[in-house]
Amino acid sequence: MINGKSILAIIPARAGSKGLPGKNIRPMCGKPLIGWSILQGLESQYIDEVLVTTDSQEILDIANQFGANTPFIRPKSLASDDATSIDLILHAVDYLTKAGRIYDYLVLLEPTSPLRDISDIDGAIELLINNELAESVVSVTKAEEAHPSFLFTINNELLRPMLGIEPNGLRRQDLKDDYYYLEGSIYVSSIKALIEHQGFYHTETLPWVVDRYKAVEIDELSDFISAEALMQAKIQGVLNKEKFEAVDE
Repeated sequence: MINGKSILAIIPARAGSKGLPGKNIRPMCGKPLIGWSILQGLESQYIDEVLVTTDSQEILDIANQFGANTPFIRPKSLASDDATSIDLILHAVDYLTKAGRIYDYLVLLEPTSPLRDISDIDGAIELLINNELAESVVSVTKAEEAHPSFLFTINNELLRPMLGIEPNGLRRQDLKDDYYYLEGSIYVSSIKALIEHQGFYHTETLPWVVDRYKAVEIDELSDFISAEALMQAKIQGVLNKEKFEAVDE
């Protein structure tokens, strides 16, 4: 809770993954992948409840072991490839509301983005609570290699610079404008705005800027390998001061 406002964190974890089967419970540095996001949510100084929504009994059992609340198995209609994140989020909110557990704000922690810091979660919450005009916060990182100045289209089989400016000799430090992309590790919104806008991004959204290494999103094996190497570097204190101790499962 912060300033009298209650905070719910939701971690979605579907069993089916075509890019990397079983990725949400795949071991990463001594913990199943989903365990990292659960522990980060539980260690936040503001989050009152961490709820995992899943269609898998195995994931549910593991989430319980790490201390998450798992009050239901997600309906099959919300576990298909066509189900949207907002649908499963609002299903969980509605379930809790009917049980008399009403929250003011919601934090979405995708288990496929485990490299966030707890300070990122709490900082994003503080940023939103302390801003009277905004209704949501989303995490972003700088687009550097993917900066528009370095992007091309293919026209008549030939490369053409997207901005119409030849990038020969252009260095990152020479870029005049900063561009950012939604990197997916943290989403925060008032539940009222989330229902109204049916999503986290709209015209009243603030950015929470994270380091580029935190923006690895695990969709396939190569992503997992990269994220695990970075997580190991975090544990060893190479990347920052926050450390997570591995546990035996």
